[in-house]
Amino acid sequence: MLSMQEILETIKMVQEENLDIRTITMGISLRDCGHLETKTACRRIYDKITRLAGGLVEAGEKISRQYGIPIVNKRISVTPISLIAECSDAENYLAFARALEEAAGATGVNFIGGFSALVQKGYTVGDRRLIASIPEALAATERVCASVNVATTKAGINMDAVLQMGQVIKETARLTADRQGGGCARLVVFANAPEDNPFMAGAFHGTGEPESVINVGVSGPGVVRNVVERLGGADLGTLAEEIKKTAFKITRMGELVGRTAARMLQVPFGIVDISLAPTPAVGDSVAEILEAMGLERCGAHGSTAALALLNDAVKKGGSMASSYVGGLSGAFIPVSEDAGMIRAVQEKALDLTKLEAMTCVCSVGLDMIAVPGDTPAETIAAIIADQAAIGVINQKTTAVRIIPAYGKAVGDMVEFGGLLGSAPVMAVNPFSAAKFVKRGGRIPAPIHSFSN
Repeated sequence: MLSMQEILETIKMVQEENLDIRTITMGISLRDCGHLETKTACRRIYDKITRLAGGLVEAGEKISRQYGIPIVNKRISVTPISLIAECSDAENYLAFARALEEAAGATGVNFIGGFSALVQKGYTVGDRRLIASIPEALAATERVCASVNVATTKAGINMDAVLQMGQVIKETARLTADRQGGGCARLVVFANAPEDNPFMAGAFHGTGEPESVINVGVSGPGVVRNVVERLGGADLGTLAEEIKKTAFKITRMGELVGRTAARMLQVPFGIVDISLAPTPAVGDSVAEILEAMGLERCGAHGSTAALALLNDAVKKGGSMASSYVGGLSGAFIPVSEDAGMIRAVQEKALDLTKLEAMTCVCSVGLDMIAVPGDTPAETIAAIIADQAAIGVINQKTTAVRIIPAYGKAVGDMVEFGGLLGSAPVMAVNPFSAAKFVKRGGRIPAPIHSFSN
């Protein structure tokens, strides 16, 4: 049970420090929805999603009123569509994306994830068809999110898929250029993708998950920043201890909301993802936490060490608060969604090279990065390969969500709106990696992957 002191602290966090539940996400298995006829399969998908998730938004709003805690997003993740559509007669999977879009609209959720494929070791026919359909699918929808896992520590890196995803990102940006390339904001390329991630755009419902489940993503950069500021010049050990205690309180709140939602919707409770997820709102920034620790600007020398401390303390505190911590869990550093990151890029304190170094110790990777629209697909593929290598070698999840901004040059701003925010266009290395990424094949798994 929560003590009165904990309740009062939580109220203060909500009212003054931007604390919220970033998302309650219902995972839904579609493994019983496959059918040879595409229309039948799509109808089954729509019917199952709307039947199971029809009360999700209402439940979230009721819990928010009951506990006085903002629940910003209600979302759905589904079984990777490449697995479901493969048995159909469709050669293009746009119809499946439209079925997901219609189901999302009918249930009232803001995003639905799972237009996905897992190709870390190679393609099936369904994988190839889904990946080829991604640009058109994201251009034709507003709520559908796509993801492709191209690497794992056990399998290595599928460089054929890496190169293709560079091309897919470019084509998605071209088809959604009228929306600032916004289709790419709903497309993630992963290494070591988790099966229970509640955050978009990378959420999908893994094959090891139950029929349906509730996963929760909490957020509290503003809360942690205020803790750091209150501690003044305390040593780093004290700082880590207080961040850990704060993450514990945040996670307790998230588990309470998740279990309440699961009970109301009569589905199992899954996990709490304890990631510190920033927003463009003032005071809700991971970059500002690092600056409160003593960095003049995020991106200065020492940023990687400060982020490592933050990420580790958040994981330790969250793990003590719940037996079911999962998803990504740590600290996100998306440029467009973090006011402090945007400022750091604009003031030239932060560039892609430093961001890449910081991804070695954070939860995800290069997230919501805008680059010039004329950036070659091979360069984007090489950026993906670098991030995949960091994930594979370090046995962690890494990802790339990158937006080629057509008609924009370095320093221009790209506006996405809402939680996606805005991003300054960042410079990429001008030297080519085309010959390297075009070699294809698979980069073998590292020696430490043989842990059996």
